[in-house]
Order: sequence, then C-alpha cells, then structure tokens
Amino acid sequence: MFTNEDLKLLASKGITQEQVESQLNRFITGFPYLRLAGSAKAGESIFILDTEEEEQAIARWHKYLSNNGEVTKFVPASGAASRMFKALFAFIDGDTDTPKPGSDIEKLLKNIHEIAFFPELNVTVNRLYGTDVDTLISQGKCRQVIAAIVLPEGMNYGNLPKGLLTFHAYGDTTRTAIEEQLVEGAQYASSADRTVRLHFTVSANHRDLFQKKLSAVVPALEERLGVKYDISMSEQKPSTDTIAANVDGTPFRDNGSLVFRPGGHGALIQNLNDISTAVVFIKNIDNVVPDSYRGATIRYKKVLAGKLIEIQDRVSLYLDMLNTGKYDIEDLRRMITFLHKELCIRDEKMKHLDDSELALYIKNKLNRPIRVCGMVRNEGEPGGGPFIAYNQDGSTSPQILESTQIDPENEEYKKMVAESSHFNPVDLVCYIKDVKGDKFNLLDYVDHNTGFISSKSLHGKDLKALELPGLWNGAMSDWNTVFVEVPAETFNPVKTVNDLLRPAHK
Repeated sequence: MFTNEDLKLLASKGITQEQVESQLNRFITGFPYLRLAGSAKAGESIFILDTEEEEQAIARWHKYLSNNGEVTKFVPASGAASRMFKALFAFIDGDTDTPKPGSDIEKLLKNIHEIAFFPELNVTVNRLYGTDVDTLISQGKCRQVIAAIVLPEGMNYGNLPKGLLTFHAYGDTTRTAIEEQLVEGAQYASSADRTVRLHFTVSANHRDLFQKKLSAVVPALEERLGVKYDISMSEQKPSTDTIAANVDGTPFRDNGSLVFRPGGHGALIQNLNDISTAVVFIKNIDNVVPDSYRGATIRYKKVLAGKLIEIQDRVSLYLDMLNTGKYDIEDLRRMITFLHKELCIRDEKMKHLDDSELALYIKNKLNRPIRVCGMVRNEGEPGGGPFIAYNQDGSTSPQILESTQIDPENEEYKKMVAESSHFNPVDLVCYIKDVKGDKFNLLDYVDHNTGFISSKSLHGKDLKALELPGLWNGAMSDWNTVFVEVPAETFNPVKTVNDLLRPAHK
C-alpha cells in the first residue's frame, strides 16, 4: 500500500506505518457512539456552590498560590480567524455592493464606529482608496470597506489568528485577544513571586507574528500590572496529523503524495502533556472581555481553581491512607461516598468487592488527572454538554460530549440531550500531577474510540478526514471530572465579527 516516498513522509512526521493503517481502518469501521446514563443535572452532578462555598474555594486558591503553588494558563490559539469573517468573504464574492436588509454585513456597517478596530480600518481605507470609511459607505462602495478588513492588501484579518485581532478599545488605545489573555492571567494565575505563566499553542506560519506582538506589549504590561510574564509557545505536532482517505477508505493522494490533515484540537493533549506545572487553566483565545466586564470571570476562575485544590486535598489524603495501609472499613466507606458525591463516579461492581479489592479499585479511580469544568446554563449558545457516560470498565462518570459522540437515532439519548440544562464553555482548571509530585502521562488517559470522521474536499475531490478525540472530550475521558455551574457572563466568545458589537465587548 505504501511506497518508499510514503514511508519517508511518515518518518519525517514521526508517524508509524501501524498508526496510519489503524487510522485507515477507522474510515471503514467508524467510531462507536458513547453509551449514556443521563445528562448531568444541576445540584447533583453539576455543583451549584453557595456564597460561603465560593468564598471557601477562593480562599483555598489564594492559599495554594501563597504556598508557592505552580500554575500555567494554557490557551489554544492556533489557526486563522477565517470562519469569524465567513459572511464578509461571501459579501465580497457576491455581485452587489448593497448589503441585504437585516444581514450581518448591514449590521456591521451601521455600527462600524463602535467596533474596536475602526481607527485601524479608517487608516487602511485611506491608504487603499484615498478617503475614509464613512465616505465609501455613503458612496455605496460597501464591498471596498469589507475588503479592507479581510483581504491581504488591507488589514488581512481574514488570514490572521484570532489572538492578533483587535478586540477591545480603551479610549485611544486598543487590545488584541492575546493582550486580554495576558491581563486576565495576571488577575488569577499569578504565583507568589508575581510570575504569570502562559502557554499559547500557535500555528507555525503565525508564530513570528505572535512573538513580535508579545515583544511589543509585554514590557508595558509587566510594569503596569507589577508581574513578570513567563510565556511559551508550541505548535501542533506533525505526529498528530491524520491521513486523509478517499470515499472508499483508501489513502487519498494529491499528485501521487499521501495527504495528511491536522488532527483537530484533540492533538493538543500532546502539548498539554509537556506543561510542567501541577495546575493548568484552559480557555479559548476568543473568550475574553475588557477590564470593566471581567469581575465575574476573575471570581469564578478562582472558584473553579479553589474547588480543584479542595478535591486534590481529599484525593491526596485518601491515597496516602491507601498507600500506607492506614485505613479501616469506615475510611473506605468515606472514600466511596467521595467517589459518589464529589466525583460522581458509580459502579455496581463495588458492591461485590472484598475490602482489599475495594481498596485497589478506589486507589485506581483516585490516582489520575483531575479537571474542574465550569458549566453555563443553556441560553442558545453552541457547545458540547455535560453528561454522565459509561466507561469501558462499566463505571459511569461525568463527561463533556459533543453531538458527534451521541447516537442521533437513539430516542432515549435524544431526550437526554433535550433535557440537558447546561453547555460547555471550555472553562477548565486541571491538576496533572500525582500525589508524589510526578507528572501524569496524559496520553494514558485518552479514549481512542471517541474520534470522529468528517467530509472534506481538496481541489474539488471529496475526501474523508479523521479528527482525534477532542481535547476536553475523549482526550480527557479517563480523568476525574467535576462540573461546577458558572454564570453566563463568564462566557463571551467571539465566533463572528459581529460578536464584537455585543455589550460585553464594547
């Protein structure tokens, strides 16, 4: 099946022939749907903390930091923002200069002065056309204005990463998304010596642009905020690319060469695995707000982190008892209650185990990475949801699932989805070291049966693409997971350019 040139390509990427053959087999067999026990419910498997519990969690987080606790803010920032400007590209490619009434383009142009990058746009329009934005719009030359935003000869926003786009205005100054991430990190992830560690995953063709921006803005932010930034970047590893297939499942070739595609955000579990700190915040690059709206975000980041450390405290206590043998049957019962009430893990097998077997079972369940995930009540926003799912060992536990993982023909599951009260805003705090302080190998906790196959095309030819288990879905399947409700104002993503016109971004 593979030529010598194919094998050289695999070697250059760090991919084995067995991996490729396994991926090609997936195009034939597909991926199984997950077996669900139910949607996560508020007050049961989704914790709703009262004010006192929130304050206790915040205090625990502050104590962790003051005791030289280590923390990194991990921000996936790869890829261009082209989807954010999909409507703008469609308008440019159309055959009229007049936006449709009520369209996204009409709304953008009517409110163009309110968008943070307007001054930059005005300078760009003047450079390109010798006039200003308002004049072009009054002349009906709307396509020229839109083209100045997204095309390379203009601001090139259609090809830049979201992290480098101007999101917010502060009087005469502005901030990009990456700058807001830096400011935000200083407000809840600053260590005892005022070091703020951030890690951005970027694409290779944008890395220099990120580095240039960081070099320009970090010194002033350090001086203003009284912190020292420790910033690192990484790229999605070539070894996580997946082979493309023809519709019949055979390898897809372009001019005779095998075609590989990025494996999706699930590939970033490898980048996360390289982080050296015990605690890691994970948040998407575009979910940021200006200073005046950030109060809830800062509070609940601390709440989630404090809850994480409280959980870790209990895990450490119980594992110490199990490792030293200093426990009795009452201690085991308390541990079972902890599994049930705090980690929401259930397993009928536990009823039939003797004391020594039960102790080993509990130890195995506790000795793994932990994540506390903020969950927002459904208000029509897109995103995966919190469910209780069956694991391969027959136990059930909390999982974040995407629609592709749920059988659409299963009436019972459709009802569970309809009854789901919360969605996943990608607001995670993780503990990735064991009780001895050694790093877990996160790759050991991936459920490889949770990828999915999508239909794409290249040069007009249809192909199948394979997505790896998602970073916060199957890639973290065997972690211990805790859901905590957070308010909707902590979730303000920028999925389209018009989202920057929302009140939280003005």
